[in-house]
Amino acid sequence: MSITVKIIDVSGNGRVGATTLLEGVSSRITLRDLVRTRVREEVARFNAAPQPVFTGLVMPEGGLATGEGFRLPKQRRLDWERQADRAIEAFERNGFFVLVDDRQVTEPEEELELTADSDIRFVRLVQLVGG
Repeated sequence: MSITVKIIDVSGNGRVGATTLLEGVSSRITLRDLVRTRVREEVARFNAAPQPVFTGLVMPEGGLATGEGFRLPKQRRLDWERQADRAIEAFERNGFFVLVDDRQVTEPEEELELTADSDIRFVRLVQLVGG
C-alpha cells in the first residue's frame, strides 16, 4: 500500500528544521529505500528550480557548507543516485541517524512498517559532507 509520509529534519541539539512530504511511499520499506526516495525527491525539486543553496540531506560534491545548506560554487544539475549513495555512506558513518516512531533505526536494510501518522525524524549530527 502506498502512503504519504512526513519527514522532519532535526539538528543534533534538537532544533527542528525542514519538513518534507513524500508521496507514494510503500508502507513496508527498508530504511535504505526511504533514504534514497527522500534524496531522489529533494534532488528533483532542486533540479526543477535551481537555487544558489541546496538544502538537501548531504552536501553535493564541490559544495560549501553554509548556515542555510550547501552552496554550489557553479550552478549545475545534481545526480540523485550519487547524492543517495553519499547519504547512505553518511548514515553508515553516523553522520545522521533516523528515528521512526521514537525508535532508532540502525541498519539500512531494516524493513520499516510505516503509516501516514508515522513520526520520521532524520537527526543530523553535523552538516553532512557525504562521500
